[in-house]
Amino acid sequence: MSRSAPLPPEPAAEWRGVEVLYPFAKHLAVGPVDLSIRQGERVLLLGPSGSGKSTLLLTLTGLIPDSIPAEVRGQIRLFGQDIGTQKPWGWAAQVAQYFQDADQTLCGMRVEDEIAFALENRALLPERIAQAVTEAMRKVGVPEEWRQRRSAQLSGGERQLVALAATLVQGAPLFVADEPTAHLAPEAACRLHALLTSGEGGQTILIVDHRLDGLIESIDRMIVLGRDGTIIAEGEPRAIFRDKRALLQSHGIWCPAASALDAELMRAGIAAPIAPLSIEESLMHLDPVRAPNDHLDQARPAVEAFVASAMPSIVLRDTPTLVQLTQADCAPFLGPTVLRGIDLAIREGEILGVLGRNGAGKSTLGLCLAGLLPLKAGKRQGPSGGYAFQRSENQFTAGTVREELLTALPTRMSTEEKAARADAALESWGLVHLAKNHPFELSQGQKRKLALASLTLSDRWPLLVLDEPMAGLDAHGAALLTQEILALHEKGRTIALITHDMDLALKLCPRSIVVGEGGILAEGPTEKLTHDAALLARAGLTEPASLAAMRWLKAVAPRMEAVEI
Repeated sequence: MSRSAPLPPEPAAEWRGVEVLYPFAKHLAVGPVDLSIRQGERVLLLGPSGSGKSTLLLTLTGLIPDSIPAEVRGQIRLFGQDIGTQKPWGWAAQVAQYFQDADQTLCGMRVEDEIAFALENRALLPERIAQAVTEAMRKVGVPEEWRQRRSAQLSGGERQLVALAATLVQGAPLFVADEPTAHLAPEAACRLHALLTSGEGGQTILIVDHRLDGLIESIDRMIVLGRDGTIIAEGEPRAIFRDKRALLQSHGIWCPAASALDAELMRAGIAAPIAPLSIEESLMHLDPVRAPNDHLDQARPAVEAFVASAMPSIVLRDTPTLVQLTQADCAPFLGPTVLRGIDLAIREGEILGVLGRNGAGKSTLGLCLAGLLPLKAGKRQGPSGGYAFQRSENQFTAGTVREELLTALPTRMSTEEKAARADAALESWGLVHLAKNHPFELSQGQKRKLALASLTLSDRWPLLVLDEPMAGLDAHGAALLTQEILALHEKGRTIALITHDMDLALKLCPRSIVVGEGGILAEGPTEKLTHDAALLARAGLTEPASLAAMRWLKAVAPRMEAVEI
């Protein structure tokens, strides 16, 4: 008597014909979507800002429509069970969900209480909870000295780490993470990516993230949403990033840095036989010692073009000082002093990079530079500056997107001039279709665009401090912001760019400072700082992706010179 083969396990998550329509909206937020996530699978969900990625994740446990009003059509199942059979909280044992905004997870308690909260709700023994909290802190990289600190007193990146620990500690079979590394320093982001994709315990992982380098190598499958909220590509990452590269770019979707180098090598007819996911993989078939000379000669212009696109396009100019801090002690609002004895000058028309790990004091320094935080000691000289906060909502005061832009313009402008400037900004930032929406109705990426558009729209501020401006932006939004920063530079505006994006700092900032250990660890040309491996490790940073290509060029140079002789 023959035995029938065992049935495959039910999918961890499943959407069938799902569509979501928000109240008063004219178009679907997402859908129709047919999607299945297998148990134990590691899946990356990509898409441009506003494509419905977060909406789709929030339908998974019924938060939409139970807590967030919307019309949801189609069927959604978790581990074979219709989600409507339980309230959202009823799925806590099966699904651990990290929200795009860390403050939606945290309650303002002490760090150890934040992490223990979910386990206390499950009435676990105190000994088990204490052990689980300690292990989650170790895995995520939350320092022991944070235990008694209030989460509300942490920096944006620090809160993100605590929220991640509070989500991971639940040990649910399905972990859902929406932009988990948006505000993390490179070192912390790499650690988190490794933790999420380790496959430990057979956990199913569903991630939305724009930060692909260091993550994509461990992903089993990618799902790509287009601007209309439908699936436009699905499959193995290598194939999609090579075969669908033009499609992704047309929708403003991020690709790993290796994809740009792969495109250059393909145009030169010397691309890697297997689609690469890292710069190293892109050049593996072009070993500087073993590869034929003609192959190296064919590839070198392509690699040079890739490196040139990543290098600074701005020259550091000797201009008068605009803002200066002298022996400044800096502290966050109602918090202790975190930086002491800061001596820093930023010149007119300069774009200064401000780099460092989470909690180093970068945002506090930026607020002091802008004159928004009084110094605890020392002296500040220069005009006040405008500030783009990590949390975009902190800037919004108007009832619609268009009104937000109009209120950012000076009162001396005529009504007609204001309207024309606001309409032009809506068009250039891709927000025309959202002009009548309330700013809080936008996706996180769209909120970021609005905040940056309103800050850069007028010439009110001679100094602009941009705090992690790329967080949550899709590739199209990031390109727009880069163009805007360059345009402001051409107009002589001064910018302090607080960022964890080392490639962005290298491209836009001729000079940078590295903040850490209660002061400024280093200051100088950004290119020079990014080549200092010991400094980067000390500050929790990683090198720009282009540095691997620079090393390849340096390694092949002797062979090419010998051939020319």
